[in-house]
Amino acid sequence: MKKITRTAYLAATIFFVVNAISARLNFNPLYPGTAFFYCVMLTVYVAIWVINKAGKLIFRKLDTGSVAVDFERKAPFPKFPIFLVVAAWAAYAIVTVGSSVLFNVSAFRDQMPDYRVGNFSEEVQVIDAEKIPIVDKDLAKKIAEKKLGEKPSLGSQVVLGEPTVQTVKDELVWVIPLQHSGFFKWLTNMSGTPGYIVVSATNSQDVKYVDDYKIKYQPNAYFLDDLTFHTRYTAAPLTGVTDYSFELDDDGVPHWVITTYKYTRGFSLPEATGAIIMDAQTGESTRYALEDVPSWVDRVQPEEFILTQINNKGRYVHGIFNFSDKDKYQTSRGDIVVYNNGRCYLFTGITSVGSDESAIGFIMVDMVTKEPVMYQMAGATEYAAQKSAQGKVQQYGYYASFPLIINYEGTPTYFMTLKDADGLIKQYAYVSVKDFLVVGTGESVQDAKLNYEKALRQNPSSNEDLNDQNHSEISGVVYRINQEIVAGETVYRFILEERKDIVFEARGTVNEMLSLTKEGDSVKVKFRESLAPIKDVVIFENTGFAEIEKFIDHTPIEEPVNEHTEQKPQV
Repeated sequence: MKKITRTAYLAATIFFVVNAISARLNFNPLYPGTAFFYCVMLTVYVAIWVINKAGKLIFRKLDTGSVAVDFERKAPFPKFPIFLVVAAWAAYAIVTVGSSVLFNVSAFRDQMPDYRVGNFSEEVQVIDAEKIPIVDKDLAKKIAEKKLGEKPSLGSQVVLGEPTVQTVKDELVWVIPLQHSGFFKWLTNMSGTPGYIVVSATNSQDVKYVDDYKIKYQPNAYFLDDLTFHTRYTAAPLTGVTDYSFELDDDGVPHWVITTYKYTRGFSLPEATGAIIMDAQTGESTRYALEDVPSWVDRVQPEEFILTQINNKGRYVHGIFNFSDKDKYQTSRGDIVVYNNGRCYLFTGITSVGSDESAIGFIMVDMVTKEPVMYQMAGATEYAAQKSAQGKVQQYGYYASFPLIINYEGTPTYFMTLKDADGLIKQYAYVSVKDFLVVGTGESVQDAKLNYEKALRQNPSSNEDLNDQNHSEISGVVYRINQEIVAGETVYRFILEERKDIVFEARGTVNEMLSLTKEGDSVKVKFRESLAPIKDVVIFENTGFAEIEKFIDHTPIEEPVNEHTEQKPQV
């Protein structure tokens, strides 16, 4: 019997050790997975001990060849060990039930701080057309695969990891680590995979392969080199970790930024507490609180945490028993990581419960501090904007990428790329948030911009800024002027002697005298104020041609009299 008991203890121990390592469990019972694991382990060990104390197992071989197990009881079952197991499971059940929303509705609602109401046109940075991110995650991976294909010997050894968008030296890029393609590839390259690929988020032609660093610790490594294993048992044995993000510091050194978290209500409401920053080459790690995270780190708050907290705030706005759904709201179907004034935010639309096509506002949450800002505006959801853009080019069968919201001269606007079946960009689209029927598409960003501007002018109610708001006026002498054809329309760009730091842009339809204007002419310009370096001209006057303009504008054109046309009597 003793031999059987020792064997049982050994088998149970091996089983639990293997499961703990494979699940990367921490040793802290305040986390639900660990608590459940401890309860199961205690139950098994106590069961083995109780069976050994109360009797013995008898194994009998049956005529059929199978083995039957009988228990021969010699003494009463010990009560204290059984009570200990029951108490452990009872505690687990009480904490689990006590952590539910039924007893913590205010904590569920208020985990996301109250929103600060922001002014979209003033707070969201205006992006120049040349700086709009046109490369999304899927396209970045395709571009990186093409770059990797330029090195056939390398392509057979590695695969691409998960792309991460981030700012490196004020440039928005996608960074994709190279990872082992299998166990034997790891076995023959245990020093690590050779570097990473950087793809510009604003220029699909700007891609480079960096092989100055070895990525030793990664998800596709094994044993001690495995990223999650190394993190758990060297940096966070008693802490919850999640959201492994591959980021570069300002010197291009690769790191893993790993979020640490804890539960704030029993086994519910996980909350990010900081980050572990691990050198991808050496495995050396440093733990930081949220307020101490280095400035080059773009994200700490997991997207899943943020979206869950926003939905909880909307779902329990009037408590748990709000059966009429009064004032309830929820996030729209998608979300996207955006950058504004150098900070990283999670952006998502907000819709009323039961509504899919219209948004009642938008929320941006800082992905380090979790500070939320709400922009209260009615409009289309991201999904509705995608459908509208696709409808504009339905004859080509293009599909729209998930839209990026931008500040277009004070107007909230969705921007997206239109791709073919192979995922290649064919056109670009602007869609008004206020009215998703206002769409501008084109084969270049500039073409789409001009077509969108036309659509806005045909629907002035969708853009208050097209009226006399945010307009400035300046008079000066033309220093340089040039023209080009964009989307079938003549566009003039010029610089004034008095403001050589500003490029003015005017369509030919603004004023006929633009075609006769040259360097040295005196002009008066009214333009729309924005943070963009190129200012959109709404009124143009060449003061040297004032009399000609007056003639053109006010002299009626006499129609020739047709002698066969009946003359109407004069009154």
